Amino acid sequence: MTPDHIERAVAAGMPQAVEELKRLVSIPSVAFPGHPEEPVLAAAAVTEELLRSAGLTHVQQIPVENSFPAVYGEAPAPPGAPTVLLYAHYDVQPPGDLSSWRTPPFEPTIVNNQMFGRGAADDKSGVIAHVLALRAFQGQFPVGVKVIVEGQEEYAGERLEAFVERNPELLRADAIVVADCGNPKLGDPAVTTSLRGMSAFTVEVRTLREAVHSGSFGGAAPDALAALMRMLSGLHDEHGDIRVPGLPRGSFLGQGPTEEEFRASAGVLNGVSLVGSGSLADRLWASYAITVTGLDVPSVSGAVNAVQPVARARVTVRVPPAGDPKIAAESVMEFLQQIAPWGAQVMFSDLVIGSGFQADSGGKARTALNRAMERAYGRAPRDVGQGGSIPLVNTLLRQFPLAEILLFGAEDEGCAAHAPNERLDLEELRRTATTEALFLLELGQTATV
Repeated sequence: MTPDHIERAVAAGMPQAVEELKRLVSIPSVAFPGHPEEPVLAAAAVTEELLRSAGLTHVQQIPVENSFPAVYGEAPAPPGAPTVLLYAHYDVQPPGDLSSWRTPPFEPTIVNNQMFGRGAADDKSGVIAHVLALRAFQGQFPVGVKVIVEGQEEYAGERLEAFVERNPELLRADAIVVADCGNPKLGDPAVTTSLRGMSAFTVEVRTLREAVHSGSFGGAAPDALAALMRMLSGLHDEHGDIRVPGLPRGSFLGQGPTEEEFRASAGVLNGVSLVGSGSLADRLWASYAITVTGLDVPSVSGAVNAVQPVARARVTVRVPPAGDPKIAAESVMEFLQQIAPWGAQVMFSDLVIGSGFQADSGGKARTALNRAMERAYGRAPRDVGQGGSIPLVNTLLRQFPLAEILLFGAEDEGCAAHAPNERLDLEELRRTATTEALFLLELGQTATV
């Protein structure tokens, strides 16, 4: 099989792949507590069906303790050929505020060759990219292939780590492709060499036994919501830099986005300034970041004139690759406890952590990927960092220290992952699948017989 054959096969497979992606995106596979389990299990079943259609000789669902099943597939390596492990996940983030979506989140809609829907990019595009790339070989793979697609990456993804540690031979490979990231912008090829880790926890503030009338008690009764707001605002200084001790700024050696590119991809409104100091690459990929991702407080529409007895917030800490996510969370929690006003009672719960990642210099697999990506995109890739965390990556690195871990995918910085109106550019999906298939072909040519 030649590179020309690969490119034609991937292009011919796109219409089927788009329909299959629609099918996956229509399943609300949110693996967060409080969401129904049936759709997550349905997404696992569809993923299993898709891997079977890709020519793998063995496919099965594998139970993961206290989590949803992983879907695993494999095909043996030809004599002397290396083995490649392909990773993705089929679960998705909750849709959030439905009124902010221009189209229903679980009714995939294509506009201007872009598919809108929750999970279209993160990370059901990774599942489809693997399937589309593998189908190009019609079951005659130039390398050994293993595929693992997990079902609870977005929430408590560390649960798959224990499974990997107990079953190292199942996933052992010479190279590992993680299709859960993407390029800085459409058509701009990049390989992610740095991932920030993550800590997340819930903080609860209590000041009163129950709500009391703001007319009778306001001005003296301590307001739990006001206390929480003061604590959260105290996490950053007036420039947006973190005030928590022990969370220093870092430095990223690669090229980051320009301010204009970042403002456009993030959708920053005119007249609104960016926060923090230092280069954007440093802020986004090598330093700590703290974000309040949720609040449990009375809604405006249901507000009554009362002093609030309790308020809660969900706080997320992004951690640079060399940082310890557990220590980072503890530092933020200790700081919040210290700055709590009026002796308010502060409690923490539901801690979730995920490790960061820093890639080593490239070897045979990275060289093969560079050639494949240059052919698929028309120019060589560059190294970038990603702010998101992928909990499984560091476990794979510990288990298989000689394996090259390569992170790329069909997402891009403007795809609105984790946000309303998430979308996937279908041309980027084709280029990603073409890159992956060409990479497998290139790497197979390094086989030693």
